[in-house]
Amino acid sequence: MLVYTGSEKSVAKILQKYNDNENLFMMERYLVMKKRLLCLALVFAMTATQAMPVAASGRKQEIQAQKSQTQSKLSEAESQVNTLESKKNALMGQINSTQQELVTIMTQIDMLKEEIKDKETDIKETQEDLKEAEADRDEQYESMKKRIQYLYENGGTDSWAQILLESDSIADMLSKIENNGKMYDYDREALEKMKAIVQEVQELENKLITEKAELEDSKKEQEDKQDSLETKMTNLKASASDYENQIATVKAQAQEYKNLIAQQNAELQQIQKEEEAAAKAAEEARRRAAAQAAQASNSSSAGSSASSESNTGSGSVSSGSTSSAAVENTESSSVSSDAGTDSSSDSSSSESAGSGSSGSASYDSATGSAVVAYASQFIGNPYVYGGNSLTNGIDCSGFTQQVFAHFGYSLPRTSDAQAYSGVGVSWENHRAGDIIVYSGHVAILTGDGGIVHASNSAPYPQGGIKYTSNALYRSYIAIRRIVQ
Repeated sequence: MLVYTGSEKSVAKILQKYNDNENLFMMERYLVMKKRLLCLALVFAMTATQAMPVAASGRKQEIQAQKSQTQSKLSEAESQVNTLESKKNALMGQINSTQQELVTIMTQIDMLKEEIKDKETDIKETQEDLKEAEADRDEQYESMKKRIQYLYENGGTDSWAQILLESDSIADMLSKIENNGKMYDYDREALEKMKAIVQEVQELENKLITEKAELEDSKKEQEDKQDSLETKMTNLKASASDYENQIATVKAQAQEYKNLIAQQNAELQQIQKEEEAAAKAAEEARRRAAAQAAQASNSSSAGSSASSESNTGSGSVSSGSTSSAAVENTESSSVSSDAGTDSSSDSSSSESAGSGSSGSASYDSATGSAVVAYASQFIGNPYVYGGNSLTNGIDCSGFTQQVFAHFGYSLPRTSDAQAYSGVGVSWENHRAGDIIVYSGHVAILTGDGGIVHASNSAPYPQGGIKYTSNALYRSYIAIRRIVQ
């Protein structure tokens, strides 16, 4: 039971003051709780808005790793395309050079066919001349036989007696005897001339036949080269086609990688937009929560001011207000927004081409005459197409190559290539030791208008390594001086 020592009015004031303090205390507790709830709501909102950037950041790193792998594969594909293109270009160069060589060979074969045709015509004409010469020889021989037969049948002592009787004088008799002697001499000379003509025509026929055989061997050699080049051309074209297919396949793969990179870039851009939108939303939520917290803080401050006017409970209210402000500051300072940036780099590859240098062979002090003397010692040895032995068998270009190699000179293996060796000279200025190149054939000039060379495969002297007196027995392509 309460005992009042004052008036009722004083008691009522005390009760009213107690009730007012109690209300203020309850209001301050409400404001503090509201402020704390607002801070928690702010933290929850910021956490929720940060959940999406964290997930997006993981996906972003995954796509960036995938993009890096794709770029690496693209670089490898592009490098492979460049390598295949280089190989294909090299093959195309070989195809072009092989085509040019093939055209040259085919042209030489046509020239050889024409030369063989001309030789056949010359042989036919020579055979006809031989028949005429043999007919003239036989006719002359028959006439001489008849005269000799007449003289023998009508000869003896009666013939000489008849000359003596029919002669008017000794001078007339001697003249008749001299005429008979001249007739004998004429017949003999005529017969010898006819024999010489027949022999000359026969030798010409044999020479033309030998030259025709050489041309046919050269033609066969060029035809073999043509077959080899055509086979090479077929293989090169097949390889080039294979490279084209490989290049098309790798280019298709590279295009797929490019498309994939474009998709990955688009996805990264979308993630970047989502991150920016999330950061913007988080900032907006933070601002709204901060505004609400500031409003609650103002309300709490107003309550604290009202309670400070009273004498009871003001300290606790102020303490509560201070604690809530500290909570607000702590919560707001713990929230931050980070924006990630994506940077990607493309790798590039470079190729370097090595350059080679080739030195030219130096000539020694050998003389053309020494070359001819060395080459001539092998005359009589056999001819073998594709052979490389000066004693056991060799062909024309192998012969010149081996002879000049003895003196330290390096010549190509084929006659076509030897046409570009050394220095070109004219027929008028040629000398011993120069090489003369025909269509599909090559020989060494001896300086006297002849040549020493490895001819066709017929037995020597028609074939093999031999000397031919007329170097211009057929048209030539070039004369080259190897020994300077």
